This record gives sequence, C-alpha cells and structure tokens, in this order.
Amino acid sequence: MKPKKHKIFPQHMRYFEQLGENIKLARKRRKLTTKQVSERAGIDRTTLYYIEKGKPSVAIGAYFNVLRALNLHEDILKLAADDTLGRKLQDLDLL
Repeated sequence: MKPKKHKIFPQHMRYFEQLGENIKLARKRRKLTTKQVSERAGIDRTTLYYIEKGKPSVAIGAYFNVLRALNLHEDILKLAADDTLGRKLQDLDLL
C-alpha cells in the first residue's frame, strides 16, 4: 500500500521554511557542518538538507533528532504549548 502524502497549503509552507531556516542558522552559529549534525542526529545528509529547506515530508522524529544534536530538543515542548483558543473553548463548556 502506497503511503498517503500529506498536503500542506502553500500559505502554510512558510512555517516549515522558517523552521528549516532556524535550524540551519542554529547549526551555523555552532559552527557545525552538515556532516557533523547528520551523524549526531543519525540521519542522512540529504535528510538534513530537506529539514533545512523545511520539507514537510520529513518525519518529525528526524526533526527532533536534529534539534537534539543542536541541543535544542526542549524547544519541541513549545509547540502548541499556548493553546489560547482551546482554553477559551474549554471555558465555554464550563458555563
């Protein structure tokens, strides 16, 4: 069975692209090569290239391993941490 390809709307691709750019800048600030980071993350250099380009087809585990290699893995806890809309909806149910 062929895996389902996830579709990302073009207006939302900029989020992935910004994430990739942030990861690339973090790598460069640490003066690490793509080879060093890919080895530390346990991924292929091509996968790291795709991550730094913000490709949504890369597994989130690979993104996490790169963040771990850059000592930024705790940043993943910031995703969806401030769920303002969800809290408001929850509070409406309490009324």
